[in-house]
Amino acid sequence: MQVKANAKLNLTLDILGTRADGYHELRMVMQSVTLHDLLTVEIGTGEGLRLSTNRSFLPSDQRNLAAAAALCFSEETGIDLGGVSIRIQKEIPVCAGLAGGSSDAAAVLRALNVLTGAELSPERLARIGQQVGSDVPYCVHGGTALAEGRGEMLTPLAPLPFCWIVLCKPGFPIATPELFRRADGVRLRRRPDTAGLIAALEAGDLEGAARRLYNVFEDVLPPRKAAEIAAIKSALLGHGALGASMSGSGPTVFGVFRSEEAARRAWEDLAGVYRETFLTQSV
Repeated sequence: MQVKANAKLNLTLDILGTRADGYHELRMVMQSVTLHDLLTVEIGTGEGLRLSTNRSFLPSDQRNLAAAAALCFSEETGIDLGGVSIRIQKEIPVCAGLAGGSSDAAAVLRALNVLTGAELSPERLARIGQQVGSDVPYCVHGGTALAEGRGEMLTPLAPLPFCWIVLCKPGFPIATPELFRRADGVRLRRRPDTAGLIAALEAGDLEGAARRLYNVFEDVLPPRKAAEIAAIKSALLGHGALGASMSGSGPTVFGVFRSEEAARRAWEDLAGVYRETFLTQSV
C-alpha cells in the first residue's frame, strides 16, 4: 500500500513556559502542504521489521519514527503484523522543521490501520502516535489546526485559503534543544498574534493570515543564523510573498504567495543559491 506523508508548516509558534515534566508548553497553528514523502507499506512479509529509504544516512531501525510507529501500532492493538516492510521515498528535507519523520510515522499508522482492518478512529491513531513523537498526532490529522501542550492537543481550524508556498532550507543545522535552552534564558520580545491569525482563517482572509506568521524561535537564533534566515525572508517578501516565517525549530523558511507566477520567480531565484528549495501548495 502506498501512502503520502505531507510536510507541515508552523504558521505560528509560541512558547508559553516550561512544564513540570520538563517539556515546554507550546501554542502553534500548523498547516499541511503538498510536499510529501511517499511510503510503501506491506504486512505479512514474514521477515520481521524491514525499513529502507533513499537517504542512506537515515536509520533503518526503530530510531526511525516510521519503524517506531509500526512497533507501537502492533503493541497497542495486539495485532501481529506477521512482518512489515516500509519503504520511504524521501522528498521532505531532513532536520528541517517540517516534521518529515513525524509525518512518515503518521503515514505508517494510517496504512497499518487499513491493511490490518483495525478501523481505529483518527483520534485513537493520534493517541498511539503521541507515544512516538509530539508532532505525530497532528500529522495523523493534517490540515489546519491549533496545537497546544507539547503539540498533541489539537483543535481543527478553518482551512488556510489556497496559496502557493515556497520553502527554502539553508545549509546549516539547528539543534532544537539548544533553541529551547536559549528561549528559556531570555525574555521573548515578540509573540505571534495567534488569535488574530485564527480570526483571519475564519474570515477566509489569506492576506490577514499571512501578515500574522511568526515563530518565537527566530528571536533566539545565533546571530549568523538569524541573519541568513532574515535574508531569505527578505528575498521571499521582495518577490511578493504576503508573509514569511521560519517553520518549527528551523532552519526552513517559507513564504506564502497568492500568485503562482510570483511564487515561481521566488523559487527559481532561491533555488540558484539553496539546493533544498521547493515550490508547494497549501492542503
